Amino acid sequence: MWDMGKALFLKLKESLTSVLPVGIIVFILSLTPLVSLTGRELLVFGISALLLIFGIGLFNMGADLAMTPMGHFIGEGLTKSKKATILLLVSFLMGMLITVAEPDLSVLAEQVGSLMNALVLIGTVGIGVGFFLLQAVLKIIKRVDLTSLLLFYYLVLFSIATLLFGSGKGDLLPLSFDSGGVTTGPITVPFIMALGVGIAMTVGGRRANENSFGLIALCSIGPIIAVLVLSIFSRGNLTYSVPDYSMTSILEKGIWTEVLETMLDVGKSLLLIVVFFVILQLLVLKLPVKQLISIGMGIILTFLGLVIFLTAVAVGFMPVGYKIGVELAEYNQNYLIVLSFIIGCVVVLAEPAVHVLNQQVEVITNGEVTRRQMMIALSIGVGLSIGLSIVRIIYGFSLLYYLIPGYLISLGLSFYVPKLYTAIAFDSGGVASGPLTSSFILPMAIGACIALNGEAGVLSLAFGIVAMVAMTPLITIQMLGFRAVLSQRSRSQAAMKRILAADDEQIIYFK
Repeated sequence: MWDMGKALFLKLKESLTSVLPVGIIVFILSLTPLVSLTGRELLVFGISALLLIFGIGLFNMGADLAMTPMGHFIGEGLTKSKKATILLLVSFLMGMLITVAEPDLSVLAEQVGSLMNALVLIGTVGIGVGFFLLQAVLKIIKRVDLTSLLLFYYLVLFSIATLLFGSGKGDLLPLSFDSGGVTTGPITVPFIMALGVGIAMTVGGRRANENSFGLIALCSIGPIIAVLVLSIFSRGNLTYSVPDYSMTSILEKGIWTEVLETMLDVGKSLLLIVVFFVILQLLVLKLPVKQLISIGMGIILTFLGLVIFLTAVAVGFMPVGYKIGVELAEYNQNYLIVLSFIIGCVVVLAEPAVHVLNQQVEVITNGEVTRRQMMIALSIGVGLSIGLSIVRIIYGFSLLYYLIPGYLISLGLSFYVPKLYTAIAFDSGGVASGPLTSSFILPMAIGACIALNGEAGVLSLAFGIVAMVAMTPLITIQMLGFRAVLSQRSRSQAAMKRILAADDEQIIYFK
């Protein structure tokens, strides 16, 4: 019990560092003429921030106790059973069910509820993740090169995107790419990464560690393709209307009504995962009771954390983010760009998963790329991606002007850096786009777009900001890997020059 209390304290500390920077920025803005927040709005935002800290802490601890072990045991147990068909079927179903419970996806789906049914969007994204998780498992078993798969599927992706433009529904492109960014969130990533490790270590091989990466990268492509296809074949009126972000309407609705609705939605999502895991436990896994109790406790903490998180987001963060976007855009567009860059920097600085990633990269690269270098690169990269997204909103050009060069650079770099860097880079896209991206930054972008372009431009201009954040690590981490390769080559050449230039008299000859 003491260990659990200590672990919860550490998780709450991590979530505090995630939320605190944004909270400080909001309160500083409220003291300036740039943004006018009422006393009630600041009070509700402050309480929501505290609840968000508590919710993220409980949720992350629940994911550690439940989602990560479930992924590892399923991957290891089914691989040892040598029943490849069952492993692939379970991977598809679990990928789909885990995605349905993803909080970031729920937040995005609620914000496009007027355009398409939230359950349809979530279900489509779930199918995309499930199918590509199946592909990722096959990659590990068959030991297929990740770069080749990424090149093929991104070619397919952009080909389908071209068809979407041909069908006259190009405004749905940013939403499709955002779907890939929010899918690899805090509940999906631990499960999928643990599943990959469990399978890779059981299959073994000379590159078992390297083969365990790349699952998140492939699972990020699936939702984009799935939503693009859904958009092409969708029928009827696809007019988007901005949801009511006002804090007053949410408070009039009633906090407890919001809580009960959230509990019902989260309960349905997690129940599907629990039932499926129980079936696997009875038929294949047969884990000891002690382990099942730990997983059960993790499910309860995940449920409580999700309910608190989603309620706090709906009540406090989304309304304030939206209002800041509107008022800053009306006051001064340059200030909006600068603030967006700053928020991008601090959000990724405070993201707990980023710190884990940075430490992992430093260990794997034997210090060639340090945690400090990773943090600076990611911070500047995410800040630029959000700032550039605001520039796109102001000037009104297509998201493809960013995505096509960005992905060309990313895929081009994959030929010049060690494959491990490529795998880590493409996996880490979901790490950079954390909970605050969809719950605060996206509403801020929507607010700015409403102020500058009206409601008609929101779908094509405001959305896409999550995709930009998710694309940043693909370039920054591989650039650091490229730098490490050049540094190693330079040291090797210098050492060779010293050997060749050595004085022959210093050479000892043995007879």
